[in-house]
Amino acid sequence: MTRAKPVLDMNDVVGQDDILLLTLDTLRYDVARELASSGRIPTLASYLPGGQWEKRHAPGSFTYASHQAIFAGFLPTPASQGPHPRLFAARFSGSESTADGTFVFEGSTLMDGLRQAGYRTVCIGGVGFFNKAAPLGSVLPEMFDESFWEPRFGVTSPESFEAQVECAEGVVSRLHHEERLFLFVNAAALHQPNWFHLDGASAESGDTLDSHAAALEYIDRHVERLLRAMTSRRRCFAIVCSDHGTAYGDDGWTGHRLGHDSVWTVPYSHFFVEGPLQ
Repeated sequence: MTRAKPVLDMNDVVGQDDILLLTLDTLRYDVARELASSGRIPTLASYLPGGQWEKRHAPGSFTYASHQAIFAGFLPTPASQGPHPRLFAARFSGSESTADGTFVFEGSTLMDGLRQAGYRTVCIGGVGFFNKAAPLGSVLPEMFDESFWEPRFGVTSPESFEAQVECAEGVVSRLHHEERLFLFVNAAALHQPNWFHLDGASAESGDTLDSHAAALEYIDRHVERLLRAMTSRRRCFAIVCSDHGTAYGDDGWTGHRLGHDSVWTVPYSHFFVEGPLQ
């Protein structure tokens, strides 16, 4: 299958290709980089330009804050001095990161802009901020035309990503062929608890960098199904990134929503996937 080069001008993409935004919730950059280099995530690595993740800085230190920024067009920023041109940006005066190749949209969210461009916007949630049982968990999903969440997609489910992919396949199958799709998937598998993805681990042993890595390997085993669904009608432009990392005792820190490099430094990539995949 042909893998095209990363996009330069989003105005040539929007309106032509389907778009996938896959956030691998809580994925650390160092773990993602090591697994790509060591051949442990062969499917994802085969799509990454040069087989490697790009090192970037997250726009927030936890899911809610980071996704609010991402949905306004502020994807993770290259880990070097900017300003860096953005793929998407809301129209507002004084923006130093809006360039000729930026898709500039009206409204406050990327979904507003893509909806105006004829896209069906769909959210398949994962972590608790996408659980619509409470008002706070409804804020992000309600930005979309259609949203899905169920316990099988959540952080305590050992088969969360498989269930999300199954949902995505159903979403695509119900669309008219001409209808463009913006699909957002928040993969919860890497978020704590993740011990159950590591062979031989137990709840008593708890979550570790090894179980975090095993969760990414689990994602890799099923991500081709998601890409196959997204390219069943036409080419797909895919953005795959983390929204933030998490600490596992680094310098005495554990968790996220804190200012540590393990939290702020995240993997990022975008690429085309030619369709339909066979």
